[in-house]
Amino acid sequence: MANGRNNRLAGQIGEYLVCAELARRGYLATPFAGNIPTFDVLATDEKFRTVPIQVKASRKQGWQTNAKEWMTLTYDSVTERLDYDGPCELSNPELIYVCVFISDVRDRFFILTKAQLQTVVIGQFIPWLEGHGWKRPKKPDSFHCNYRLEALSEYESNWNLIKTRFENLGC
Repeated sequence: MANGRNNRLAGQIGEYLVCAELARRGYLATPFAGNIPTFDVLATDEKFRTVPIQVKASRKQGWQTNAKEWMTLTYDSVTERLDYDGPCELSNPELIYVCVFISDVRDRFFILTKAQLQTVVIGQFIPWLEGHGWKRPKKPDSFHCNYRLEALSEYESNWNLIKTRFENLGC
């Protein structure tokens, strides 16, 4: 129970941190507290243009996810191996994601598109699976995976992605 509560708190902190950072950059932003499945924050500029943003927050240097959200995987119960058949087709591949690393020292923000995050997740998971002979060591039928902070380094403080998105919306 405490872990679920801690995860909800981390999510809430992450959403508010993103809203605060957007406000520093001149945007109005509001979180939706998990009530909208496809995004967590809606940002608006002075021309009333809006950009939805998905926030992923973690107190650890990695984020948990379901691999099947990002790639086509099947589980072979005979061999207990996962079979990879490429990236899956994403809905809203240009949706902006902000992955927030919540720290007592300095919060860090990694801003990228859903398609870019798919590449990161696959780039982390497939080599890990290959290193285990395509068989998860503890729970072979699990599709759980994670992506690490280091894999997102090129997207750190990439707030320009959001600025450019607003500019591309036109008047």
